[in-house]
Amino acid sequence: MAAAAEPGARAWLGGGSSRPGSPACSPVLGAGGRARPGPGPGPGPERAGARAPGPAAAPGHSFRKVTLTKPTFCHLCSDFIWGLAGFLCDGSCGPLLRSPGTPQAQVLCCLPQGPGGARAPLRSDCRQCHQDGHQDHDTHHHHWREGNLPSGARCEVCRKTCGSSDVLAGVRCEWCGVQAHSVCSAALAPECGFGRLRSLVLPPACVRLLPDGFSKTQSFRIVEAAEPGEGGDGADGSAAVGPGRETQATAESGKQTLKIFDGDDAVRRSQFRLITVSRLAGPEEVLEAALRAHHIPEDPGHLELCRLPPSSQACGTWAGGKAGSAVISEEGRSLGSGEATPEAWVIRALPRAQEVLKIYPGWLKVGMAYVSVRVTPKSTARSVVLEVLPLLGRQAEGPESFQLVEVAMGCRHVQRTVLMDEQPLLDRLQDIRQMSVRQVSQTRFYVAESRDVAPHVSLFVGGLPPSLSPEEYSSLLHEAVATEATVVSVSHVYSQGAVVLDVACFAEAERLYVLLKDMAVQGRLLTALVLPDLLHAKLPPDSCPLLVFVNPKSGGLKGRDLLCSFRKLLNPHQVFDLTNGGPLPGLHLFSQVPCFRVLVCGGDGTVGWVLGALEETRYRLACPEPSVAILPLGTGNDLGRVLRWGAGYSGEDPFSILLSVDEADAVLMDRWTILLDAHEAGSAENGTADAEPPKIVQMSNYCGIGIDAELSLDFHQAREEEPGKFTSRLHNKGVYVRVGLQKISHSRSLHKQIRLQVERQEVELPSIEGLIFINIPSWGSGADLWGSDSDARFEKPRMDDGLLEVVGVTGVVHMGQVQGGLRSGIRIAQGSYFRVTLLKPTPVQVDGEPWVQAPGHMIISAAGPKVHMLRKAKQKPRRAGTTRDARADAAPALEGDPR
Repeated sequence: MAAAAEPGARAWLGGGSSRPGSPACSPVLGAGGRARPGPGPGPGPERAGARAPGPAAAPGHSFRKVTLTKPTFCHLCSDFIWGLAGFLCDGSCGPLLRSPGTPQAQVLCCLPQGPGGARAPLRSDCRQCHQDGHQDHDTHHHHWREGNLPSGARCEVCRKTCGSSDVLAGVRCEWCGVQAHSVCSAALAPECGFGRLRSLVLPPACVRLLPDGFSKTQSFRIVEAAEPGEGGDGADGSAAVGPGRETQATAESGKQTLKIFDGDDAVRRSQFRLITVSRLAGPEEVLEAALRAHHIPEDPGHLELCRLPPSSQACGTWAGGKAGSAVISEEGRSLGSGEATPEAWVIRALPRAQEVLKIYPGWLKVGMAYVSVRVTPKSTARSVVLEVLPLLGRQAEGPESFQLVEVAMGCRHVQRTVLMDEQPLLDRLQDIRQMSVRQVSQTRFYVAESRDVAPHVSLFVGGLPPSLSPEEYSSLLHEAVATEATVVSVSHVYSQGAVVLDVACFAEAERLYVLLKDMAVQGRLLTALVLPDLLHAKLPPDSCPLLVFVNPKSGGLKGRDLLCSFRKLLNPHQVFDLTNGGPLPGLHLFSQVPCFRVLVCGGDGTVGWVLGALEETRYRLACPEPSVAILPLGTGNDLGRVLRWGAGYSGEDPFSILLSVDEADAVLMDRWTILLDAHEAGSAENGTADAEPPKIVQMSNYCGIGIDAELSLDFHQAREEEPGKFTSRLHNKGVYVRVGLQKISHSRSLHKQIRLQVERQEVELPSIEGLIFINIPSWGSGADLWGSDSDARFEKPRMDDGLLEVVGVTGVVHMGQVQGGLRSGIRIAQGSYFRVTLLKPTPVQVDGEPWVQAPGHMIISAAGPKVHMLRKAKQKPRRAGTTRDARADAAPALEGDPR
């Protein structure tokens, strides 16, 4: 069952009753969505936006005593009731409902409230995840959500069943997972301990985010998608929304199809609805059909339809207005001429001399839900505040202590904007309608107490040219987007080509974000991210939060589901998408945390990427050696196998994965540096000095030269040509086998093309086709290349002994036998310093990343301190009794879920 709290705001309320006779004795939900059990029939405790007696009351419960004539369930305790006297909510919740007493009315009264009292979508992941500068709490209370409990859930207080598949019964804390009856929840301590994952969670009280003008989608670094509902049928039975789904009416039918946009924003996004009307339809009929298609409740007399030029549809831009465009009128009854492409029209609001505006008390305890004021061209935000305060009974307080706040509700976020004192409100309403006519019905204005919060936004910008100075980065950004030096400064510089900007103006921060996120500099696309401030001093003493990196492209796109699941289980501010800026944004956010752990969800290449970023930023971190856990998503996953995390993710419970990370054992692992220098060999043999410049790569698992790297290179090229086919480990291995069979008859005589020095001593190579340096006891998807036999010449291999093992393979058949467990490789050497001379271009791969290396030298040596890894414990993770159902919502969800 779904109910819309505001036009455009959707609530997903699975498990609710759909029977009109279902009594509403549910708890009253206060601001922020926290449940407070009501004492009985009648309105709940006084709160912002609560119902006040009188004809102008706002949405809220309105109970009446009834005798139930049909079997139903109590909305509070879920008990079966029939024939008893109960209380039913009339559902007189304002004009948003079709008729009083509908099931939607009974649910609407209980929707949680967003900022300033605006009703927000009720979703399992809509949680208070940070401070916004207006409220500052050191403790965190339970974030209750009503209903959607498993049918077998038991109350934490009375131990009776509190879940139901028939009604929205019981409440559950979105952080710690504790569940109880609505009434029983009052007996629990209000403070939330975050349950079994408390040591991994980044507490909301430790995160501060002040970008008032940014949406939740931008703040949580979530890729924006098309709005739900903009892909189905229109309200009038017309065709769908968006390009590519245009349904033409035949000429014989006497009907025509028109594209309808609701404003400039819809034109820019190319989001429209198709309506089908008679060719003889009058302008009023066409306008009413357009309003029905977009669910716009405004008076048609205040609106008109303007023709959209075809060029504006093609480029997605239009300055707006009526200049050069036709307006539907009585003279133009036939609105189409049968052309192949439907005509496009945009809904426009006619200028108004005045309007009646509802002003709501934001966070103010007053006896009414809202007051109505008349807005004229002379009305400003300050004059409206002066007029509203006496009506709210706050005339005794100075008007300078209050401000007017605009709260706009989208389908995925609530955007809060403080209006300037001299902002003309009538012009503001016209601007909103210009962008989207229906957005006015999703916007509320609140009078709220002023908070002296200094504007501050941390804007991460990646993709810049590497290794520039702060002055050079400032100059580059000023040339690209004309930054204002008075409010924008470079606070941090990363040599990889990233900076963090401190912006002291919300409007400037939003402008920079919009410009930078789609801009390219020197051929590289930039990345712009809004980062919160992490108040590390407020972290609990025993806290060791988990920094999660997810590669959504790994493991057959399973990373997308994990990304959403971890954002629901943890604080979304501690979960980062590696395709959106890489590891640097997360490491910058956690740079001052004294103790934290890292979880990398991806293949061995992704793990090496994060470990390399950790190595480069180590000197900036308060915790220079965080322990790293792995959730394998790739094909080989050799490091994940060695650390007991498995061969690959196959749909395990994300909650159990986090428990395993919390109880994992810390181990050490060597990291190696490979210096690739092709200059000397190129100069000596070819007499030229324009060879490749030297470069350095890091190695964790193994480095292959010859046939091993050649197979990896062929596989990599095949995947680059058709990436859509490489979505399963089984298919990937099949491609490896096919590529290997094609190489069986090839002979390369690698031992004649390279020279090897171990600890500066020349080593004679046997007849081999591939040379492999291994750091971990797993190669080629779990094969033991070194072998288990004892050998007096070498020490027993370990991943933390400071030594590499050098092994040779004689060809593809030998490699297949090794992977099948029939043979092992040819043991050649063991050491800590190696020098390889390549006499001709040779395939090379490091941790699964292949390329063709030009003739020259390869020097392999230890890379600084050992890295701390987390190895999964052998015993099953311990679970806490109060959170045995905390993983109920951890199932993979769609990426569209915002935070």
